[in-house]
Amino acid sequence: MTKIFVLLCLFFLAASSFVNGSIKKDPIRIFELKNGDLSLKVTNWGATLVSLVLPDKNGKLGDIVLGYESLKDYINDTTYFGATVGRVANRIGGAQFTLNGTHYKLIANEGNNTLHGGPKGFTHALWKVVKYQSEGDRPRITFSYHSFDGEEGFPGDLLATVSYILGKNSLNIIMKAKALNKPTPVNLINHAYWNLGNHNSGNILDEVVQIFGSKTTLVDDHLIPTGKFASVEGTPYDFLKPQIVGTRINQLQKTNGYDTNYVLDGAKGKEIKVAAIVHDKKSGRVMKISTNAPGLQFYTANFVKNEKGKDGFVYQPRSALCLETQAFPDSVNHPNFPSTIVTPEKPYKHVMLIKFSTKDPYALSPL
Repeated sequence: MTKIFVLLCLFFLAASSFVNGSIKKDPIRIFELKNGDLSLKVTNWGATLVSLVLPDKNGKLGDIVLGYESLKDYINDTTYFGATVGRVANRIGGAQFTLNGTHYKLIANEGNNTLHGGPKGFTHALWKVVKYQSEGDRPRITFSYHSFDGEEGFPGDLLATVSYILGKNSLNIIMKAKALNKPTPVNLINHAYWNLGNHNSGNILDEVVQIFGSKTTLVDDHLIPTGKFASVEGTPYDFLKPQIVGTRINQLQKTNGYDTNYVLDGAKGKEIKVAAIVHDKKSGRVMKISTNAPGLQFYTANFVKNEKGKDGFVYQPRSALCLETQAFPDSVNHPNFPSTIVTPEKPYKHVMLIKFSTKDPYALSPL
């Protein structure tokens, strides 16, 4: 696999050096961070998380992130495997919004709506590496991307950065953005597809999930929020207590599984709070996610079908969990949602803290 990556890096050097009409110094590459038994790989194409290898309860190492075998596949990706998504992740209804009296028309790429920032977004962009420390106590890498005024229809120049920081049993993802000249909406997420049993272990229906959100944002038939909220109590969406994913998933016929935004409890200001815990009993792995974001999109890879991934494994629906900490979808069109507007005086910061263990999930110490 390493040889394939190296060859493809050389092959795509010329193509990847010319992006957005300007010459880039960096070719598309894979970068690795190591800390004890944990190792992580990322690429500067889309500031994408490629793999995360860690031990199971028996000490056997395994990769728990779905992804592709080659860099070419990431360039042509339509699943957002591991990608940094922006300028505004999730959906914007009607591919339009009004800000400070000015109407902005975006590029629609899901029917009449904009999904994950548009057809290019931040996912299909070459990011610049501004810091890279591969080993040590806190190995890290930071990517930056300058989104120009009018890109995909969004107003103003925006400088975005994404940092991956690897602890001995944790991964911190920190996303920042600064509006350089105009107010603009921003909602950056990491779109990793997690399977704690290993990326090639099949479906995630036996994994146990707890989500600390007692409400969801209601959506219409096109998954655009209506502006109203609904209690999860008595519904298949209730994960306030740990639930096996497959127990009620077949009740969700319209979306073929889970694909909804949870309003996280205790989401006041920018305080860090626990968003979700996932436990895979077979491998013994536990993942605990904390964030300062107000929402969490829970998605069960419903529309991943016959997607050829790493090691030749073919991914199918429900082969992974996406747990995307985020602002609420379509916030820019709902004044009652927490604001996503970033100004030169008010920068953006989104923190996602992930802790891994093979201990009882309720015995995890605070992040």
